[in-house]
Amino acid sequence: MSAREPSTADAKPSARLHDARFAYRDQRVVLTIERLALPERGLVALVGPNGCGKSTLLLALAGLLEPLTGQVEVLDATPPPQQRIATVFQQHHADEALPLTVDEVVQMGRFAHRGLVRRLRRADREAVEEAMDRLAIADLRRRQMAELSGGQRQRALVAQALAQRGDLLLLDEPLTGLDAPSRERIHAVLEAEREQRPVVMATHDLDEARAADQVVLLSGRVIAAGRPEDALTPDCLLTAYGGVAAAEFDEHRDDAQAPSGPSA
Repeated sequence: MSAREPSTADAKPSARLHDARFAYRDQRVVLTIERLALPERGLVALVGPNGCGKSTLLLALAGLLEPLTGQVEVLDATPPPQQRIATVFQQHHADEALPLTVDEVVQMGRFAHRGLVRRLRRADREAVEEAMDRLAIADLRRRQMAELSGGQRQRALVAQALAQRGDLLLLDEPLTGLDAPSRERIHAVLEAEREQRPVVMATHDLDEARAADQVVLLSGRVIAAGRPEDALTPDCLLTAYGGVAAAEFDEHRDDAQAPSGPSA
């Protein structure tokens, strides 16, 4: 992925959070966001150490976790309009064991529009077929999810999100641990999607984050938010991760600046 220059079309935020505090059943606050705005279009990378609040923020943007206090506005609506938001959360072993074919899983992306019992129309089927073609899984349509590799399952889940044709795409570490063909295929899809709508992706990979249009660096709160070169500075990384990540950043930067071949 390569970072894009921000455009004037990004002036209208796709999401706004204000004085928002999030907790789970034990009521212990795990994420506090005083103020955050996400762009109208482009790729937003959520980065930070384990437990920093990346998944919590994704759940909040999806309308699946209400704030204890404050406000979350997504696509000009409060609470977030779940029908317009497509999600790809991390896989669980229970999901893999469900007796569903790839075709059935991708069709589930249309449930937001058709419901659980209404038959798919031609437009629904076209959305499903297009999504499977883009993820190169049409030949797997009759296969059970449990029979697939991890990369194939992830492509099916991304296809399900694409079939929904939502206005916002949320993904939780979609490229982690995948085989090279699946990473490349999903990468290509995200490159295309970021041109059309806001895509918010949690990742542990700082190289992926550097290629985003906007980075939100988290550690229980927003440490930095903005262009990658502004948010992923050594000082910001030191605050979020500690010295190891800051040193890694300097090492990557030195590598990038080093000459690629022998001097003349």
